[in-house]
Amino acid sequence: MLRALSALVSLSAAVAIAQTAPQRLAAVRLNAGVHNINAEVARTPAERATGLMFRNEMGANEGMLFVFEQAGVQCFWMRNTLLPLSIAFLSDAGKVINVADMQPGSVASHCSVQPVRYALEMNQGWFAKRGIKPGAAISGAPFEAARR
Repeated sequence: MLRALSALVSLSAAVAIAQTAPQRLAAVRLNAGVHNINAEVARTPAERATGLMFRNEMGANEGMLFVFEQAGVQCFWMRNTLLPLSIAFLSDAGKVINVADMQPGSVASHCSVQPVRYALEMNQGWFAKRGIKPGAAISGAPFEAARR
């Protein structure tokens, strides 16, 4: 009985740790003019739902690219996200549609102003510090087909 209880407690602790551990995804290199970005790519509904939750830090030129199957008005919030982030909503060709700053832990929605298939989260202020505004282009493999 004691062993079974101990095993149950260990399993419960492992599940709790897994739910609060940040996910690590395969990354792609993107460029915003001369600025290089190393962006992890969230493609599945589960990867997109977890996003950058539970991260304590992120490198200066690191981020996460969210890829959706279809264009739509995409909305994001910051539940369980510890870092202040900025998000750029991107067209199929990588053109910045709009940018929003998001606060850690907030459940306020930040949405694209038109249907998009991509969103790129970076440390808060990353886009502003580099003068990247609506109309600017982000380049890289995910956007190549739309540019042809």
